Amino acid sequence: MTVSSGSAGWYLRRLSRMGPREVGGRVGDAVRRRRWRSGVPSAPEPTDARFTAVLPAGTLDAVPPDAAKRLVAEADRLMAGRITYFGVDRDDLVAPDWWYDPKTGRRATGGYAFDVPYRDEDAVGDVKQIWELSRHHHLTVLAAAYAITGNEAYAERVAAHLRSWWATNEPLRGVHWTSGIELGIRLLAWVWIRRLLDGWPGAAGLFEDNPVALQQIWHHQRWLAAFPSRGSSANNHVIAEAAGQLAAACAFGWFPTSARWRADALRSLERHLRANTFVRGLNRELASEYHGLVLELGLAAVAEADTAGVPVPESVRLVLLRMTDALAAVVDGRLRPPRQGDADDGHGLVVDGTGTDRWGSLLATGDAVFGRLSWWPAVTGTDVRTPLLAALIRPARPTATRPASRPAHFADAGLTVLRGPGEIWCRCDGGPHGFLSIAAHAHADALSVEVRHDGVDVLADPGTYCYHGEPKWRQYFRSTLGHNTLQLDGGDQSTSGGPFLWTRHARSRVLLADASDGAVARWSAEHDGYGSTVHRRRVELTAASRELRLVDEVRGGPRRAARLAFHLGPTITADLAGSRAVLTWTRDGEERSAVLDLPEGLSWRAHRGETEPPLGWYSAGFGRKEPATTLVGRGFAEDAQEFTTVLRFRD
Repeated sequence: MTVSSGSAGWYLRRLSRMGPREVGGRVGDAVRRRRWRSGVPSAPEPTDARFTAVLPAGTLDAVPPDAAKRLVAEADRLMAGRITYFGVDRDDLVAPDWWYDPKTGRRATGGYAFDVPYRDEDAVGDVKQIWELSRHHHLTVLAAAYAITGNEAYAERVAAHLRSWWATNEPLRGVHWTSGIELGIRLLAWVWIRRLLDGWPGAAGLFEDNPVALQQIWHHQRWLAAFPSRGSSANNHVIAEAAGQLAAACAFGWFPTSARWRADALRSLERHLRANTFVRGLNRELASEYHGLVLELGLAAVAEADTAGVPVPESVRLVLLRMTDALAAVVDGRLRPPRQGDADDGHGLVVDGTGTDRWGSLLATGDAVFGRLSWWPAVTGTDVRTPLLAALIRPARPTATRPASRPAHFADAGLTVLRGPGEIWCRCDGGPHGFLSIAAHAHADALSVEVRHDGVDVLADPGTYCYHGEPKWRQYFRSTLGHNTLQLDGGDQSTSGGPFLWTRHARSRVLLADASDGAVARWSAEHDGYGSTVHRRRVELTAASRELRLVDEVRGGPRRAARLAFHLGPTITADLAGSRAVLTWTRDGEERSAVLDLPEGLSWRAHRGETEPPLGWYSAGFGRKEPATTLVGRGFAEDAQEFTTVLRFRD
């Protein structure tokens, strides 16, 4: 099915969210694309093409044995041709087809890159499936396995895949030259592949002594310099573009334009890291996985600049420090961050095997680079990436006042975490509707809550599942009904204009946030997403009784149809009788339970795994979904009416 983002109406809605400067920039891009159609220039002759951005001696000795073991196991799986992307198992990685989508069985069309309709699944397939393999994360894993074991079979497979990719994807031809974030992440991967293969006799012949590789490296950087993400699109994409450009211009700085590309990329990184991050440290997209992606990219970019001796503005390190402290503040007891907003399993740099905790790895790197604070949660897992990055990043901790105790309320982001005994964790959302005018990765989730007990999703954010190709599922997972909040008159709080476009944004404001260590933690907020009717929610977490109380109040406006949804995690079993649900689950072999008393003024029903329309689903990761119970109360809401919900955890 063709997605709506290719329609004339979508283009008009998208144009309406741009300012004059962005429109002018995009007109210039269109002219440049037409001009580039006439031919592909040859890269200039490199000067002094030597690779010197190697790991310091002894770095690999610091890799923990269990992390190395996981890495090698993953590399062996790759050598056997097996990998899983977004819920789809592949066994064709010995000699992959770089344009093939295993999910739909379709193969992307070729031709001039800017003619490829990559948003059209009927023509191209699921572009996320196609793009992911060509980010070359699997090759950084194989290269890391070579670096640790010295087994040349890993290096030879990397070389075969790169030569195949370069031959299949000539500059400006095909689907892999259509999106800047893909080029940026791929360049970063190539830098690390060359670094990790440095002990292999064929490394120079694969890269700096290979005219095909030089052409590819130069054209990737030329593309990124010409077509940066602009204006309303300057979100995580522009960070990836700047990080990849900076990495390549530092490590592969062999071209006449390398110094200019390096300086421009560093300026862009500094500017957009600040623009994409709240002062308190959370990512402005308010999509937790993108916080992780941007932090990974920023740390990797600083590592390349420090290795090349390029001065990095202190503001860059300061943003990364604040992002790391913010991550440490919001994770639950199992180091899981909120599931807020979009999530597509995107990574900036992968050198670890399956089973390595992403968030623990980021905190471990933050500890190595910035130093942990006393209130940080303990990180017990190990990883490969931390000792590698720590060996490259210059020890320099920015001058900053860091939080003396664990922050619970991020006023600029409107995010509050209430904590209680038994690892009760409750994330309350009273923040902006996403970032920039299109809020691309936002969900219509104002005033929603997420509740966990010892890391188990009890009241869950259902996740994301998909972007392109399945519009009814994209709509559901980002809808108001798809979150733990109140829906009025069957509509969303904010208005969608496409899969990555919101044309009207609900405005929220936090009225009270008292998450102190007292007997009762309190939070209250409201939003204006329903016009003359204001939805206000109060949340109280009482430590002694292990009780969470939610009060939803409707203020102003006419009588409206109301639906209040509570999405349970996939491991939760619910026994619903009238307006009371008994919830049970197992954690580490122990039976756990809670009682959910629902508002009696609504008629309650349990939904699970329904498809017409979708209701009762949970997506643990991009491309994956599973049935889960959703409790929906239906009725009407009038001015000043309140709906009270009480969740009590049993001992």
